[in-house]
Amino acid sequence: MPHNKTSMRTAHGAYAVGALALAVAVALVAPQAARASAFQLNENSAQAMGRAYAGDGAAPGDPSVVVNNPASMAWFKHSYLQVSATAIDFSSRFHGSATDALGQPVSGGNGGNAGGTIPVPAFFYLQPINEQWAFGMGVSAPFGFQTQYNPTWVGRYNAILSDFKSVDATFSVSYKVADNFALGASLIAQRTSADLTSAINFGSILAAPPFNLAPTFMPQSADGLAQIKGHNWKWGWQIGATWKPTDRDTIALLYHAKISQTLTGNATFTVPAQVQTVFAAAQLPLFQNTGGSAAFATPAYVNLSYWHVFNDRFSAGVQADWTQWSSFKNLTVVYANPAQPPSTEVFNWRNSHFISVGGDYHLSDTLTLRAGVGVDTSPTYQLTRDPRVPDATRRWLTVGLGYKPLDNFEINVGYAHLFVNNAHVNSESPTNDLLTGYYTNSADLLSASATYRF
Repeated sequence: MPHNKTSMRTAHGAYAVGALALAVAVALVAPQAARASAFQLNENSAQAMGRAYAGDGAAPGDPSVVVNNPASMAWFKHSYLQVSATAIDFSSRFHGSATDALGQPVSGGNGGNAGGTIPVPAFFYLQPINEQWAFGMGVSAPFGFQTQYNPTWVGRYNAILSDFKSVDATFSVSYKVADNFALGASLIAQRTSADLTSAINFGSILAAPPFNLAPTFMPQSADGLAQIKGHNWKWGWQIGATWKPTDRDTIALLYHAKISQTLTGNATFTVPAQVQTVFAAAQLPLFQNTGGSAAFATPAYVNLSYWHVFNDRFSAGVQADWTQWSSFKNLTVVYANPAQPPSTEVFNWRNSHFISVGGDYHLSDTLTLRAGVGVDTSPTYQLTRDPRVPDATRRWLTVGLGYKPLDNFEINVGYAHLFVNNAHVNSESPTNDLLTGYYTNSADLLSASATYRF
């Protein structure tokens, strides 16, 4: 887009509408997918992490099937309780520059390391009812992500703080139709919350029509701040099937339906005194604290797991996941302030895939080694990528260790390193500030779990 004075957009609430729509949209979408990249995470099992999640819906002895494929609960003969915790340490550094609406360089540095360390807990309980039925429940955090830049960085008009959290409470049942085939289903209560901030380039707004107050106000001459907070509870569901064609082979298929939600929250604006004076004189109710809501549907996804037992010591699996991000084309935000009309943001993301291979090697009755590799594609690309979630395709390299000191007690540890492609961005703020460059990202994950069999 050409950057000159005449190209600066009109300010009749355009920033308030556009910024809130974009920020809320990122908050809505980011937490919702399972292993669909965009830094969505599925850290609910140290066992599965050790083998790059290969066969996580089909591998035996892991109670996380309560969420990964409820049909596989049918082959558990005892009750299980599992508690796990994962530490995610990720790094995200921007390399590039930004220009304002006049094409001038935006002041500030590159924001530092926008990443950090996040804890992700999980809890599962699995209970066989009889020879055919089993019940399970779990609490997991499928998403917990935060990026935070220096508040004066060059991309401050695009993003400063982005803090997303999602917690799922899952209730699952399985039914063994035959000795080698079972069906399962889950009911999911999901809570999502978001806290986002970004700077507001009031200098650009007041230099543009209808104010035309240049040179008194110029881009970057009067910065403010926008903060958006929102949350939502919603129910979802999934179904699964598990088939054992032989005693050594297990195939599990999971379908997770889209979840229709409405996020509600508030937008709070910090406006410099000299800017408030201009708005008051013009009798324009702009940048006033307001509520907002956005209806949306998170995409459906399908997970296919395969597990094969080669012998008493070695087993291996394959995982193939597909997420229908192409269904997420746009998002409309409706505001409580009648002066701010509804706003629609266009996204046009693409479907994503996750594929992995990994296995277990039993050194003894008490020690098990695990390893795996995987590839995780991103639903975003350069034209749709945002500095709040500067994601790109990742490659997983994982190892794990299982220790079973007692017949009914097991400890598992998993480690993963993520090699992330450079994430190129070409992101424009609502006031025509253009952020151009790329991100270098990496992540290290360490997970531990304790499993008790009753």
